[in-house]
Amino acid sequence: MKYKSIIINLTILIIGLVLGWLIFGGEKSASHDHTSEASTEYTCSMHPQIRQQGPGKCPLCGMDLIPVSSASGSSNPNVHEMTPEAIALANIQTTKVKSVSASNELTLTGKVKINEQQLSVVTAKFPGRIEKLFVNFEGQEVRKGEKLATVYSPELVTAQRELLEAKKMATISPQLYEAAKEKLRLWKINDRQIEQIEASGQVTTTLDVFAETGGVVTKRQVALGDYVSTGSVLMEIANLSSVWVVLDAYESDMPWIKNGSTLSFTTPALPGSSFNATIQYVNPVLNPETRSVDVRAVVPNTGNQLKPEMLVNATLQTKLKTTEKGLVVPATAVLWTGKRSVVYVKQGGTPPAFERRAVTLGARMKDLYIVEGGLDEGEEVVSNGAFAVDASAQLSGNYSMMSAPETKSVEAPEAFRNQLTEVANKYFEVKNALVESNPLTAAEAAKEVLKALNSVDMKVLDGEAHNEWMALLKPMEQGAKGISTKTDVESQRKDFELLSDHLIEAVQLFGISAEKAYRAYCPMAFDDKGAYWLSEFEDIKNPYFGASMLRCGENREVFRKR
Repeated sequence: MKYKSIIINLTILIIGLVLGWLIFGGEKSASHDHTSEASTEYTCSMHPQIRQQGPGKCPLCGMDLIPVSSASGSSNPNVHEMTPEAIALANIQTTKVKSVSASNELTLTGKVKINEQQLSVVTAKFPGRIEKLFVNFEGQEVRKGEKLATVYSPELVTAQRELLEAKKMATISPQLYEAAKEKLRLWKINDRQIEQIEASGQVTTTLDVFAETGGVVTKRQVALGDYVSTGSVLMEIANLSSVWVVLDAYESDMPWIKNGSTLSFTTPALPGSSFNATIQYVNPVLNPETRSVDVRAVVPNTGNQLKPEMLVNATLQTKLKTTEKGLVVPATAVLWTGKRSVVYVKQGGTPPAFERRAVTLGARMKDLYIVEGGLDEGEEVVSNGAFAVDASAQLSGNYSMMSAPETKSVEAPEAFRNQLTEVANKYFEVKNALVESNPLTAAEAAKEVLKALNSVDMKVLDGEAHNEWMALLKPMEQGAKGISTKTDVESQRKDFELLSDHLIEAVQLFGISAEKAYRAYCPMAFDDKGAYWLSEFEDIKNPYFGASMLRCGENREVFRKR
């Protein structure tokens, strides 16, 4: 009976162990955690730019490094998550990136100036003494042909006597007679005055000076009794039927200003009146003291309402020359690092996440900036509280505007970027074939990659750019050749990694002309060593595993058109 009881107890124990194994030990998750498999990254609480794998000491302050603490489920150090409470406390607000007409309204200040194209200077044509002066003050209005002054000149007396003597001998020596008259003409004595001298036969000791243009006397530089020499300035006469409006434009305003634009302006001296003017000239030289340039417009001055030196406030409605529409972000969204401009882009999901992204800015439109690269229409950027997001990212060990690593880039001609884009397009065919685990299609596509690489014209590059490309070309050819000569898909994937790493580096250095390309990463590839690839679309399709783990991976970086 005791033996039977032992048998029953053993049977129950075995059944219990089997059931426990089936319930608790038989389930194994097919999923994997990208973050847990990666080695822990450490940073310094005082110097968040210091980052390394594993613990240690900060090289700047000697403090113990601490594990990177980020609420983000993403391993992308450019993405930072914040709790809803932290977002509300920092009053973080976002604004959608939108496309607007690239037009702007500038407000400029300046003065009314004399139109120097309608300014005439009255000078003495012969030496003498001012006997009479008919212009008594500056600001006096004169008409064309009006008498301005009477000048006594001994040289004039001599020239008249020469004329009268030469006239007596006109039939014998006509050349001498013409020379005597020409001498008087050079002194701006007109033919009517010469005829009067000849008709009277008398030598006059004085000669009148007449206004050659009408206007207002702005300067009078002689007085009654003054002696003047040939070329001495007597007075200046300005025709105020049109005047200049000279405005101060700052450096940031220059992209919007062009010749021929129409502006409107007002002046405190004439409240309620508005005037229109046309920009005629933009000074090509910047004033180093005011950091501004003179913008000159011409305006008709009906009734002489506008007086020189009046202050004016002008408004200029203008558009950019090359762009009719452009993406814009609020000026408050931009963080300046000195070398680059950074914005934080809101990412989907819960809790909310914000991606640090460098952008290329164009001209400023009041409280907006035109974005030339780095953003897409419809994305949301942090427009209020960007500094708070950046500070939170820095404290959590993520990249911030000051701690992000420098991205190396090399200037390359657009023709070269187009050729590199063609290489990338052929590469995508290889990648898609490996996603399908089709070695034959991958081999044929790799041959096309080799053709595209051989078609790249290296002559368009020089200096550092040429050296960088030559260093990348050989391993890319090696990887593409390896894929093209093999039929085992796993062997092809090893060569694909070599091709991918160097093509990604080429795209980082030179840029591409495609709108977007994604640098994706799978930490499980090659026995958890991890590997990158380049993709033409955002959705993850893993070329290192194919259908077995198609969605394994995440996008680490987005390359945009330069």
